[in-house]
This record gives sequence, C-alpha cells and structure tokens, in this order.
Amino acid sequence: MSLIKVELERQVVDFIRSLAPEPRQAIRRSLEKLEEEAGDVRALEGELEGFYRLRVLRYRIIFFYHVRSKNRVIRCVYAAPRSIVYEVFAQRFRELLKEEHLAFLKRHEADFDERYLWD
Repeated sequence: MSLIKVELERQVVDFIRSLAPEPRQAIRRSLEKLEEEAGDVRALEGELEGFYRLRVLRYRIIFFYHVRSKNRVIRCVYAAPRSIVYEVFAQRFRELLKEEHLAFLKRHEADFDERYLWD
C-alpha cells in the first residue's frame, strides 16, 4: 500500500502547536493514519462539497485530495474545535472565492467588450 502525502497549511500547523500535549499528540497520530487513508473521515456536503473532515477528539481538520505529478496528496487547509470549524471555514472559503472572482474579472476586464453584452 502506498502512502499518500499529507500537507498542512500554516493555520493547521499553528493550531496544532497551540494545543496541550495530549490533543496535539492525538492529532499527530491521526494525521499519520491519514497517510494510509485511515481515520474518522467524512465527506462534507453543501457549499463545502469536495472537502473532507478528519475528527480527532473534539477537533476537526478540513482537507481535500488532489493529484500532483501522478501522486495523490491530502492538503489539510483548516483546523479548529468542532464548535466553530465548519462555520468559520465556510466563511473563509466564501471570502476566498469572492477574492478569486474579483481577481479574475480584473485580469480579464479587457476581454469583456460591450459588443458581447445582450440587451
């Protein structure tokens, strides 16, 4: 069985470091299991479809799968206590999408010519 590389965003690393030793060790063990696609994992639904969550004690780590150079990678993008993780991550995700949309429009504003607009 080949292992999947697990990558952590800075927020996840900082969150794990902020925890007491016991939960920090539990999360590290769970991330090692995640390399083997093991652990308490569930797919998210709704606006967070395409993301997954790893449950460790009262904490959740949000991640997604992607392929880089023919290798599967798990990218952990957000971690927080269960009580706030989904709401806060969804808000940050919406903000990121809005920023990306505005950046796209700015890069391509010359491509949008009035002759292509419908009355």
